[in-house]
Amino acid sequence: MQIEQRGVDTVPDEERTSRPRDLMSILLGSNLALGVIVFGWLPVSFGLGWWASFSALVGGTLVGTLLVAPLALVSLRTATNLSTSSGAHFGVRGRLLGSVIGLLLSLGYTALTLWVGGDAVVGCLHRLLGLPTGGASYAVVYALLAACTATSAVFGYRMLLRLSRALAIGLTLLLAVGIVAYAGMFSTAAPAGSSYLLGGFWPTWLLAAVSAGLSGPIAFITLLGDYTRYISPRRVSQPRVFWATSLGLVVGLLIPQLFGTFTALAVRALDDYAGPLVAAAPAWYLVFLLINASAGSVGNAGLMLYSMGLDLDAILPKATRTQATYVVAGVSTLLVYLGHFAWAAQDAMTSFVLLLTAVGTPWAVVTLLGFRRCRGVYDADALQVYNRRSKGGLYWYRGGWNVQAAVSWAAGSVVGLAAVDTPLYSGPLLRVTGGVDLSFLISGAITATAYVALTARRPHPMPRPQVTAAVPERV
Repeated sequence: MQIEQRGVDTVPDEERTSRPRDLMSILLGSNLALGVIVFGWLPVSFGLGWWASFSALVGGTLVGTLLVAPLALVSLRTATNLSTSSGAHFGVRGRLLGSVIGLLLSLGYTALTLWVGGDAVVGCLHRLLGLPTGGASYAVVYALLAACTATSAVFGYRMLLRLSRALAIGLTLLLAVGIVAYAGMFSTAAPAGSSYLLGGFWPTWLLAAVSAGLSGPIAFITLLGDYTRYISPRRVSQPRVFWATSLGLVVGLLIPQLFGTFTALAVRALDDYAGPLVAAAPAWYLVFLLINASAGSVGNAGLMLYSMGLDLDAILPKATRTQATYVVAGVSTLLVYLGHFAWAAQDAMTSFVLLLTAVGTPWAVVTLLGFRRCRGVYDADALQVYNRRSKGGLYWYRGGWNVQAAVSWAAGSVVGLAAVDTPLYSGPLLRVTGGVDLSFLISGAITATAYVALTARRPHPMPRPQVTAAVPERV
């Protein structure tokens, strides 16, 4: 294994040797970690029982997948990551919106994964070896997990692919064993003493569907292209990539999240997940839980950290991907410490997810509508203008910005933020929606309407006709 030298530049076709099964391995193996499992605890912490939590997670995940999975096709056509690819629709400078959104999304989820995994590691080592549970123990464990995560991310795509293949098998078996470990404690009813977080069933159910179900696929709106850029459209057809992405997202997210709901109800977790999970675990399962908490956290956080390095590299072209990865690793580790020592876990996590969903969804809508308008045909060289620190090209628009796309995104984001309902902030439009958080639907609809209206009489920039590509071979 060698450290990947490629950043957000165009991947040559001879290096695009991955297959749809590799994409599925990454989406499955990297998500079977406590950082994803903990989202299954959220509906329970909101006061929902098994069947309400189950329907919220499944419904939210399926809706999110329908929106997010087509984004995988963009980088299949451009051979670069999604934020850079979005320059075709936002402009080569306007695509920095996608880089910033992707950076923030990955930063938050990386910190969350290391935080939850680190808490479980300390808890397991305390029960197994008597490790003290003071601040020093947490600080050391967080640092070790962050160092391992940064190493896997720095080595890059090939390392993460190999790691995900191993985790897809190993962690699936560990979760199956976990069902046996906690089965005797399980109850479908919400924990005693809990109540609906938002006062009523349907507002609380919808909050769970968005913050726990929908947020899973939304976390990948800028990540999918990091891996589909290594798949060649000359050898693999678009439908195969789409269905591999959809299956990978649904299975890779629902398995760990439903395990999280199952175990949260089993251990009656309300205000915290990792602590009760470890405390209630049978002694024989502690070693398995320790492996999941450590190896799974490295795999999941490594995926996010790799994407962060690419996004920061796209924002700062003078920096190398390796340098950018180390910088974001340090920042995410700092957030881990804040998450443990300074923040209220549930409130901070839920608010973060909902706010970024409100601004991330409009970006995804513009990118998908732009993909449809240009029929998946891109000028790969023109997308790299900003990375070369030059000007001009097919996607220069006005000073590097497509004003219509930026305005559409801004309109959707502002309205979405005004309609969001979080434990730390409630938007003014909630009075109009009856107190129900419809920010995802509203922000997407406003963005789509604005973009279609503003671009109806403006043809999308199209590159000169290319030689027809060979028919994809059957794989």
